[in-house]
Amino acid sequence: MALPVEVLRLQTEISRMQRASARVTALPVHDALAPLFPEGGLRPGAVYTLDPAASLLLALLAEPSRAGSWCAVVGMPELSAEAAEAAGVDLSRFALVPEPGDRWLAAVSAIAEVFPVVAVRPAGSPRDAEVARLTARLRDRGGVLLVTGPWPQAEATLHLEDPVWSGLGEGHGLLTARTVTVSSSGRRSPVPKRVRVQLPGPQGAPVAVPRPALVPAVVPVPAAEERIDAAAAERAERARAVLARAEQKTRAARRGLAAVG
Repeated sequence: MALPVEVLRLQTEISRMQRASARVTALPVHDALAPLFPEGGLRPGAVYTLDPAASLLLALLAEPSRAGSWCAVVGMPELSAEAAEAAGVDLSRFALVPEPGDRWLAAVSAIAEVFPVVAVRPAGSPRDAEVARLTARLRDRGGVLLVTGPWPQAEATLHLEDPVWSGLGEGHGLLTARTVTVSSSGRRSPVPKRVRVQLPGPQGAPVAVPRPALVPAVVPVPAAEERIDAAAAERAERARAVLARAEQKTRAARRGLAAVG
C-alpha cells in the first residue's frame, strides 16, 4: 500500500533535519589553536575548562567575536576591555559582568540565552541540577561556556605548559612574547593534543611555533686502519689471557709435583 503524499513529505523533512543536526558547525578559533579541537573550533553546546590564564581565554574569544558572535565574561573584575582588544577581541560584540556576586550562575544562565559564547570564573560549586539546566540551555541555544576552573562533564580541558618569555637581552629590552605549550584532553580526545604557540604573540594574537626539524644523528665510522688496529688489539688481548691461564696451570702443576716429591 502506497504511503500518502503528506507522510512521505514529512519523512523527507525529518531526514533533512536529522542530517542538518548531525553536521556541527564549530565556532572559529585562531588557526594556531584549531588542532586542539576535533571540529577545528568550539563545539556548540559544549563546556570547556581552562587554566586561569587571561591570555588563553581572550585568545579563544577573539575569533568568535570577529566572526560575528557576541561574547561575555562573568566574574573576572581584573579583566579589562583594553586587554581584550589587545588580544584581538571585537569590543563591539563583547560584554563584561565583573562582579555578579552570589548570583553568578543566574547571570551566566541569563546571558547564555542571547550570547553564543560565555566565559565565567565560578564563585562556588554549582549543584548537579543547576549544571544540568545550564547544559540543556547551551545545547538548545548552541552556545559555548568557557570556565576558568573545574566544571563537571566538560567537553575538554585546556592547560598551559612550559612557558618561556622572550624579548629581554642582557640588562635591556622588554618582554614581547611568551611561548607555551597548550594541551587539550577530554571525553572525545582522551589522548592529549598539544600545540606550541606564542601566547600572547608580538601582536597579541597567538602565533604557531614550528617544530624544530629532526636532524639525523651522525655516528662516526672508524677508518679502516682504526678497525684493523682495534681487531689486532682484541686478538692480542685474547692471546695474553690464554697465556695467563696457561701459566697458572703450569704453576699449579709444579706445586703438585713438589708436594709429591
